[in-house]
Amino acid sequence: MRFPMDHPLTRRVREICLPFPEATEVLAHGRSTFRAGKRQFAIVGAAHDDVGAVEFIPDELERPALLERDDVFVPPYEGAYGWLALRVEPDAGDWVLLAELIDTSYRQVALQRQLRALDGG
Repeated sequence: MRFPMDHPLTRRVREICLPFPEATEVLAHGRSTFRAGKRQFAIVGAAHDDVGAVEFIPDELERPALLERDDVFVPPYEGAYGWLALRVEPDAGDWVLLAELIDTSYRQVALQRQLRALDGG
């Protein structure tokens, strides 16, 4: 397991993900995944890669601009389903951008009741 549940990167991503309504953390294929119900919205690490990265589901309109960045790439496996990954380390990287991307990713998979809870309505 490259990014165990107590790894600093995992802990920092957990701080972003778990405040979302009904968000859970599930260990899958040796990586922490964050889910809204049964659907994943963030994954710590890119499969078979030791690079610190977090996978997310981008807004399709933002995808081309994200792919122009040096710190964004198409990850193995999930990339075939539209996922992207942002390279970050626990103490380096664009964490403000990552929080925004995780918010977008959550909104892509969340149920209506979860979105209402998130938006206060």
